[in-house]
Amino acid sequence: MFDFSTAEAEVTSLCQQLIRIDTQNWGGNKANPERPAAELIESWFAEVGLDSTIVESAPGRASLVTRIPGADATAPALVVHGHTDVVPAAAEDWSVDPFAGTIKDGLLWGRGAVDMKDMDAMIIASVRDMVRQGLTPRRDIIVAFFADEEAGGEYGARYVVRNHPEFFRGATEAVSEVGGYSVDIRGQRVYLIQTAEKGLAWLNLIAHGSAGHGSQRNDDNPVTRLAAAIARIGEHEWPQEIPIATRQLLEGVSEMTGIPFTAETIGELLAELGSVEKFVAPTLQNTSNPTYLDAGYKHNVIPGTATGYVDCRTLPGQHEDVMLTIKELAGEGIDIEVNEEGPALEAPFEVPLVAQMQASLRSADPEAAILPYTLSGGTDNKSLSELGIAGYGFAPLRLTGDLDFPAMFHGVDERVPVDALTFGTRVLGDFLMKA
Repeated sequence: MFDFSTAEAEVTSLCQQLIRIDTQNWGGNKANPERPAAELIESWFAEVGLDSTIVESAPGRASLVTRIPGADATAPALVVHGHTDVVPAAAEDWSVDPFAGTIKDGLLWGRGAVDMKDMDAMIIASVRDMVRQGLTPRRDIIVAFFADEEAGGEYGARYVVRNHPEFFRGATEAVSEVGGYSVDIRGQRVYLIQTAEKGLAWLNLIAHGSAGHGSQRNDDNPVTRLAAAIARIGEHEWPQEIPIATRQLLEGVSEMTGIPFTAETIGELLAELGSVEKFVAPTLQNTSNPTYLDAGYKHNVIPGTATGYVDCRTLPGQHEDVMLTIKELAGEGIDIEVNEEGPALEAPFEVPLVAQMQASLRSADPEAAILPYTLSGGTDNKSLSELGIAGYGFAPLRLTGDLDFPAMFHGVDERVPVDALTFGTRVLGDFLMKA
């Protein structure tokens, strides 16, 4: 394993400084600009002699890209990417200032500590140390920090991919968030590498009807029509269809625990994952969750339209079928608009890239077990897939069983163990050199 002790020493401070830049993203181009974060990263890279390029999709909505030449110019490049925006945080709900980067009880607290300024800092620290030492990775490493991931990437990864595909010339694989973290299964530490993620469809359902006085009979009420459609969609029982990576994970858990892998024991196998079951259980089927409603403006006025919003997450190869089912469930008099859409992704586990992830993890944690899994959410790998780049989740963190890690994503009092940051930096640095 390469010596990245300098990176380990500075990663926590880098993460604190990133957290202190408020980059909250409410969606629809309503966001605190990411440009200050991009400029700070640019300055950190410049300190060690690495040039970067910053591009804006709209004023302040900045992404940064840089490229480190590898020893083998004929080898395909690897993209390592993070995002600098975060979901909003209501300070009154937190026990600490969400943008102070507080260290307490051996953990770093703040919005973005897990999603995903922790990995941003791990990447930055590893790259700075690599360049500082004059080390050359095996192949070209393209490092990117995108804006707007939390709202689908229109002002971030999607914009950069579609307007500057030259940045990713020669790249075939990518590594980003929500994978590589550990879970305890009966005393055995297991690292989960994300090799697949569900597709995304954020839908607007618009019901049309006849406006009128609230005291009158109205058989063409769009609120009633929308409510019925939303209820049908929210209550629909999607059949269980297990994707490859989820099946591989459950087979691995079965082997470790002795619980047979059958349709009847899936619940038992999921329970062995502890809190990580929150990530895995939704990957057993498609989902369609109504999230909010918008209709009318006064008690005694029936509006002419009513709108409901639905978050659909689709399994690989199922997207078109799901959209047809949603249309059937919505019924007559409902228009469906796609607000945001992204494909489901599946990448193979048995490839050299994943083998190197396993080797780098075991160099730091020799007794570790490693399994693949499917992410129920989504990442900027969706945008990179437009260029034929296969995406993986590998933000290595060695965690303790008392931390509800899935709850940290978009949760109150988001926090990450400081020693997990240093561990991850050591593993990630070794991986980037050898991948």
